[in-house]
Amino acid sequence: METVYIETSIVSYLVADPSRDLVTAANQQVTRDWWQTRRKHFVCLASQEVVVEAGRGDPEQVRRRLALLASLPRAAATAEAQELARLFLSTGCLPPKAARDAVHLAVATAIATDYLLTWNCRHLANAQILKRLEREAHRAGRVLPHVCTPLELMGDLPYENESAS
Repeated sequence: METVYIETSIVSYLVADPSRDLVTAANQQVTRDWWQTRRKHFVCLASQEVVVEAGRGDPEQVRRRLALLASLPRAAATAEAQELARLFLSTGCLPPKAARDAVHLAVATAIATDYLLTWNCRHLANAQILKRLEREAHRAGRVLPHVCTPLELMGDLPYENESAS
């Protein structure tokens, strides 16, 4: 079964009250739909970094986020992951303020997850940034996970059912 690293924005969208912004509200709904219908097709996990981020802000939202995260296995930020995060930041692709984003990508890379699920399109699900970071990961002997939004992991794969017949 494929693995999915669940980044903090996913947890936030899952438990947040519906947004008045139409795009954000749609993304929240897509996230909820993915969680209800597609999550069972993957091994989902988070890191302690996600827990730390989820523990900030409005107390009620924190309670909801941490309750949701309690059911997910944790991926450790190993020494290798910490070194990868430093490498990703040293490229200049990510600004210093995106250090936590570098940690998410580094942990997911170090444990060789298939996907990193996020709504952070500024620093994580950003094709230009990922293109440069893929080269650095390759030089370090690693492969980046496919970084995507829940929308990109929706729907059944037809060939899965065909091979069973």
